[in-house]
Amino acid sequence: MNKIVKKAIIPAAGLGTRFLPATKALPKEMLPILDKPSIQFIVEEAVASGIEEILIVVSSNKNSIIDHFDYSFELEERLKQKKKMNEFKQIRKIADMVNIQFVRQKEPLGLGHAILCAQSFVGDEPFAVLLGDDIVMNEGGEPAVKQCIDAFNKTNSTVLGVQKVSDDVVHKYGVIDIDAKLQSDKSIFKIKGAVEKPSKEEAPSNYAILGRYILKPTIFAELKKTKVDIRGEIELTNAIMALIKHESVYAKEFIGRRYDIGSKSDYAISIIDEALKNPETKEEVSKYIIKVSKELGKK
Repeated sequence: MNKIVKKAIIPAAGLGTRFLPATKALPKEMLPILDKPSIQFIVEEAVASGIEEILIVVSSNKNSIIDHFDYSFELEERLKQKKKMNEFKQIRKIADMVNIQFVRQKEPLGLGHAILCAQSFVGDEPFAVLLGDDIVMNEGGEPAVKQCIDAFNKTNSTVLGVQKVSDDVVHKYGVIDIDAKLQSDKSIFKIKGAVEKPSKEEAPSNYAILGRYILKPTIFAELKKTKVDIRGEIELTNAIMALIKHESVYAKEFIGRRYDIGSKSDYAISIIDEALKNPETKEEVSKYIIKVSKELGKK
């Protein structure tokens, strides 16, 4: 009988150097998309997918992430005194929505090492991993990690969340080598390997691994054996490739609009898209987009 995926890990210990100087004092995961920190979108996706416990892996300069998901008694009291109950409920909901724990990654040794830091939290259960740089919106549909959990329930195997990318950007991602599609669900592929950041000539497919994983606890033994790469990091993809030698591994092509929050252009686009959904900002932002589009059309 399959164990139910109820735990998730969110690695959030990176330095965020692509967003300096903003990330000198502010964790990149706390950069707002309109009025909400990007990491809150990740946590909300996990909760909407049935996750009951979350471990966020942080580094020593990420205390504001911990504060964001904690109660803020002074702020809450001020809001109540000023009769701003909608704002009070909004703030309190952030702390109450799920059981969140934190652990510090004491050395910057990569994603694989961050997941190793969570071993005692996971125990012998399967678990989800949601990378903080990847936000996926699927309006009216199932969250991306829920789609991956459903694939795990069908296969009882490690699942990597993937989407198709163009030849021009395959060199940015880990790309899967497909063995066969699942007969009962053509969006689930059994894989025989993956290539990390291949050239377009070397890429075995156009399906890139995009920040959503369902892993079994057997991954920890492989991570402990995985040697650091040339950057001095333990690479999760290398451990998964070792796992394939004695376990089936699948990929799930999930549905949703993915934003790479590590990219300045994608980050900017995510803010615009959120502003167009928000009743407070939709009209003014729409007018501005139309104005700028007309001006660009004249050039």
